[in-house]
Amino acid sequence: MRSYKLQRLADLIIFAMLGVIMFISKYLTEVIPNVHFLGMLTMTYTIVYRKKALIPLYVFVMLMGIFNGFSLWWIPYLYIWTILWGITMLLPKNMSKKVAIPVYAVVCALHGLAYGTLYAPAQAIMFGYDFKTMLVWIGSGLYFDILHCIGNLALGFLIIPLSDALKKFHKTARKDN
Repeated sequence: MRSYKLQRLADLIIFAMLGVIMFISKYLTEVIPNVHFLGMLTMTYTIVYRKKALIPLYVFVMLMGIFNGFSLWWIPYLYIWTILWGITMLLPKNMSKKVAIPVYAVVCALHGLAYGTLYAPAQAIMFGYDFKTMLVWIGSGLYFDILHCIGNLALGFLIIPLSDALKKFHKTARKDN
């Protein structure tokens, strides 16, 4: 029983650290518009931890709110990353690495391209946009969504190597206990 409780505590500490890694990585890459590690990390954590990947994901979301203010910009964060988590959960777990590497990179890239569109419904509701205004808002941010897409595509090729490393770390950490 004690070992089980210690293992759960260790898992929670690891998940908190993974969420903090997401948070810090967001700030380290802010000098490059819309290029960050969040999509790659979301998919990596999901591949390794499946449902439990929501823990570091929402640690990140909460940290964003705590440090930047729980303002209207934050509301879409409650669902935008969960959509990528859900899509990753739906992908077959038994893909060969040869197939998985480009598939994960493309999914990550498409999430970056769709980011503004995913954000738009919340913007429309919060600011009273009609459909036409919402489309204009999406169009005005398309350049940044394309940058997001390109960055996510490049970083998406790291998903399999990082998930393999994280699985190895997790397996080694469990052996040591």
